[in-house]
Amino acid sequence: MSAVNPPAPGGGNKKVVLWAILTTSVASFMAGLDQLVIITALPTIKDKLGGSLSDLEWTVNAYTLSFAVLMMFGAALGDRFGRRKVFVLGLLLFTAASAAGALAPGISELIAARAVQGAGAAMIMPLSVTLLTAAVPAEKRGTALGIWGAVNGLSVAAGPLVGGAIVEHLSWQWIFWLNVPIGLILAPVSLRMLAESKVSGSRLDVVGTILGGIGLFGIVLGIVKGNIDGWTSPLVLGSMIGGAVVMVLFVLWENHTEHPMVPMRLFRIKAFTAINLAGTLMSVGMFGAIFLMTQFFQSIQGYSAMETGVRLLAWTAMPMVVAPLGGMVSDRIGGKPVVTLGLAMMTAGMVWWAFILEPGTSYVAQLPSLMICGAGMALFYAPLMNLTMASVKEHEQGIASGVTAATREVGAALGVALLASIFSANGGYASADDFVDGLVPAMWVGAAAVAAATLSMLIAPGRRASGPPVAQSASTSSSTSASSPTSPSPSAGTPAPVAAEEAAPAAVR
Repeated sequence: MSAVNPPAPGGGNKKVVLWAILTTSVASFMAGLDQLVIITALPTIKDKLGGSLSDLEWTVNAYTLSFAVLMMFGAALGDRFGRRKVFVLGLLLFTAASAAGALAPGISELIAARAVQGAGAAMIMPLSVTLLTAAVPAEKRGTALGIWGAVNGLSVAAGPLVGGAIVEHLSWQWIFWLNVPIGLILAPVSLRMLAESKVSGSRLDVVGTILGGIGLFGIVLGIVKGNIDGWTSPLVLGSMIGGAVVMVLFVLWENHTEHPMVPMRLFRIKAFTAINLAGTLMSVGMFGAIFLMTQFFQSIQGYSAMETGVRLLAWTAMPMVVAPLGGMVSDRIGGKPVVTLGLAMMTAGMVWWAFILEPGTSYVAQLPSLMICGAGMALFYAPLMNLTMASVKEHEQGIASGVTAATREVGAALGVALLASIFSANGGYASADDFVDGLVPAMWVGAAAVAAATLSMLIAPGRRASGPPVAQSASTSSSTSASSPTSPSPSAGTPAPVAAEEAAPAAVR
């Protein structure tokens, strides 16, 4: 059986742990921020580069599609060739694509640069989790991943605020130039401070990668285009049906190949399945709600892009405060109750917001719902990846984190498309009342999605649930890259940091 080449234990070296948290958190923030940072710059980009409304939408969608489709492949590359090595490659690719976006002479070139950015982010995001998990001792992992979750959760939601501030005070190109010095600093720091790890004897599943990529591309493309072209249009139906058929072929292939990219038996682990279902449903509600809230503040209540971002801080800034606390609590009582509470709070906040929505509803009246949603999102993100890591074997953690991140990206695309479709079917932009008529039922659907995520976690196996054990691999190689002079020297026979957890039953704690 394949085994992980473990990094040198970092539990006794606080400097290594702190650098691991810093580098992986900043990298994931940069990748997450660029999902929505461009939204507030679209009118300016249209004036400067031209292009139709559909072209402008693709500057957002190209990133989302590339990110979602290549996430699992990025994780698999890390398992095969080395997680640190591929992580740094992703940073350099993301940085180069950011520079290309800033220098783009036309809208087509900008769309292409955004697609390459998404490919770099697909290497950064899942591998940042596995590298951080390996660097932090098990008893502190919840806190470390809580910090990572706080930064990651903030990055997506803060995109409109950061983009609005940059466009207002600098120029739209600085949305991309900002990434360049950060990426150029992070790459050598990561090479020096992060220990290498990979799966011994791992092989790339080329057929599975192609099938999974085509299938996800078809489904996500259909979701993204559904609200634009109509859900019954040939392109949308063909994309979604074709994508679903290819995904069935992907599952069949993965069940029979000797070296699957995504071992289907992972989904026989109830904890892993519950985590991914909850993450997908949460993204449907959260991303759809943030998208519509931004429109409500700007189109109906007359705030500028930057003013809107400032008012959303009641939601978006909460993870920075609450997520680290949630991570520490999850270390003591387990992650399941923390995640479940967070989802329940998000549901309550969205229901509250749907009840009070009127064109003239004051910001003070909306503030409690925004804060409840923000705190709930923080509690959800804090222990999520720790739960994912604990539910699978160590040498499968890279691909597990890729699957979890990919399902959330698909959920985000679905959420924006689904809630926008409901909004359009019930209202529109003709008047303030018309907008609210569409927004209220869309918010109820978003709340229902998050409520379903809460139910998914409630029925997941708990810490005392019985189930088939996630077996530890028979042998663990001790060969570790020790390129960092600050890293402790690896010793033969030293177990990987999560080895003890792998023998536990597959239950969500």
